[in-house]
Amino acid sequence: MEATFRKYVLDFKRPSGTSRGVLTRKETWFLILHHQDRIGIGECGMLRGLSADDVPEYEDQLRWTCKNIALGEARLLSSLKAFPSIRFGVEQAFLSFEARAPFRLFESDFLTMEQPIPINGLIWMGEASYMKEQISEKLRAGFHCLKLKIGALDFDKELDLLAGIRKEEPQKRLTIRVDANGSFALNEAEKKIRQLQTYDLHSIEQPIPPGNQETLKQLCAAGTVPVALDEELIGVHELDAKERLLRKIRPQYIVLKPSLLGGYSATMEWIDLAGQLDIGWWITSALESNIGLNAIAQWTATLPITMPQGLGTGSLYTNNFESPLTVNQGNLYYHKTKDWNLNLIDALCI
Repeated sequence: MEATFRKYVLDFKRPSGTSRGVLTRKETWFLILHHQDRIGIGECGMLRGLSADDVPEYEDQLRWTCKNIALGEARLLSSLKAFPSIRFGVEQAFLSFEARAPFRLFESDFLTMEQPIPINGLIWMGEASYMKEQISEKLRAGFHCLKLKIGALDFDKELDLLAGIRKEEPQKRLTIRVDANGSFALNEAEKKIRQLQTYDLHSIEQPIPPGNQETLKQLCAAGTVPVALDEELIGVHELDAKERLLRKIRPQYIVLKPSLLGGYSATMEWIDLAGQLDIGWWITSALESNIGLNAIAQWTATLPITMPQGLGTGSLYTNNFESPLTVNQGNLYYHKTKDWNLNLIDALCI
């Protein structure tokens, strides 16, 4: 078996009304295993400015991984703890190589369209008019759970947006999550969360910047709006450190992004700990291409999910890989009558 890697740049769609300074391009790397006529493809979805492995020697580590592919999956994963997105790519690539088809990593009813995955509709930050437009589109598309990115507008305007949604869609018809991406100041977070309580929210993700565990613990204990940890989990690799973090903060939920946490096995450690501590969880993609999103979705379909997942970002790009993944009525399907754009994918493997 030999291994190579390829860099690919994804171009974001840029609707009018989005805020300046948003991402316009996203780099991603593909690890490709090949032997005779068999291939395996894994996406290493590192995110600039967020991933724990956003370091200058990232591509050097990919070269090392390819050079040492003969070590096998287990030894590679053990050696790559500081590079979670590469770990995720390694897991995908080996699964893809061993599968009966490169993009059927986990066999389940998800691949037959009999078991779709419920997902939340993601509302991106921007001007109020743009966010209202997105909300209307998602509701017309049949979503029953929305996730709003907040923190970009004046807070009173964001409260007005939530009030407008709740006026039309009560809690029993629509679940609302908000994601502050750590934007609340420590001395304002408790007050802002109390104001958000009025709108019957399911949860608030990462209200304050990561690393402020005492304040997070207090916010979780207050019980006003359930708190979900997201960025707080990034860079925590060892099992005992994961347990200490969850036992100390006691969040109501954790948001799990396999590309940022080190792949399936590392994410399962969080899930197992959450089960022991009665903490809810859901899986979220992290701006991967459809290759990475497909891998995450197929794995998620094998889990005992109980709420909408965060897997609907595949339509963000102008040059994504055409795939069977389809969103309909707030559910993600693997559409069995559609196929992959093999021309683009073959170009990666040359």
